[in-house]
Amino acid sequence: MLPRTDPTRHDAEIPLTGSGSSGAPAEFETPAGLRAKDLLSIGDLSADEIQLILDTAEAMKEVGTRTIKKVPTLRGKTVVNLFFEASTRTRASFEIAEKRLSADTLNVAATGSSVVKGETLADTVRNLEAMAPDMIVLRHAAAGAGHLAARLCRARVINAGDGMHEHPTQALLDAMTIRQRKGRVEGLKVSIIGDLLHSRVLRSNVLLLRALGAEVCVCGPATLMLPDMARLSVRATTSIDEAVEDADVIMLLRIQLERMRGYFFPSLREYFQQFGMTVARLRRAKRDVIIMHPGPMNRGVEIASEVADGPYSVILEQVANGVAVRMAVLYLLAGARHE
Repeated sequence: MLPRTDPTRHDAEIPLTGSGSSGAPAEFETPAGLRAKDLLSIGDLSADEIQLILDTAEAMKEVGTRTIKKVPTLRGKTVVNLFFEASTRTRASFEIAEKRLSADTLNVAATGSSVVKGETLADTVRNLEAMAPDMIVLRHAAAGAGHLAARLCRARVINAGDGMHEHPTQALLDAMTIRQRKGRVEGLKVSIIGDLLHSRVLRSNVLLLRALGAEVCVCGPATLMLPDMARLSVRATTSIDEAVEDADVIMLLRIQLERMRGYFFPSLREYFQQFGMTVARLRRAKRDVIIMHPGPMNRGVEIASEVADGPYSVILEQVANGVAVRMAVLYLLAGARHE
């Protein structure tokens, strides 16, 4: 595990590797600990690499308890946060993670960039690459945007959400939260309920939970089911009672009205009546069930306020763990050696 340091000191190093074995600078080589240069999909990670990130995040969480919440681990590294979609939790936690690791950060939003003048994603990435950043954290409305960016630049690319494709760091922080509360992921029944069709959180979580040995059940209206649900090797149902029955973990997904083209259910009120998580429905789950939500929440649509703010909710713990997980990802991709 990472070395413990005096929490009152802000100059205690979490060591980075030096030059690579080939003699080339380490920042241009595949980092120690992870096989890939970038983090684009949970599918790119082995079960061991997932555990490595989670273990590293547990160690990183200690930095947040210090009087001065900063270590010089990524001093001299430049991280660009390139967000083409609105974000609160993901963007803020990445920026906090970067600052706690002493990286230099640059925040670029689509509304304040040349994108509004017609510049393409490829040209935006190429221009940023010309300024020699070390990492680019990218959120974009198009699936595969991160893969495009990774092919165009030598900087390491972290997918912070690409359309309806994936959101790998969200799945990692969800797994960290489950592991902290349950002690394990393997063997748990995790029920994911909501807008399955438009959710990148669903795809990343299914890949991660299956890799770690969880039983996954997904639930939602038939109109919001994925057409290739069978390929994900999960149990699918349109009955929320069936999904909640004996669940260890219940994860609610937001209804993504901004991605919907057409009518998928009669009204938000009817959706809540059929699929909203209420205290009464929770009684079917395990007595120690935990309630999760990636945010932002639509109270009274996918989740009742009594549940969101109740004793089973770990939603704010997910937010807190997001900083530690993103610190771990930045650390490992920068070339940190896990000891």
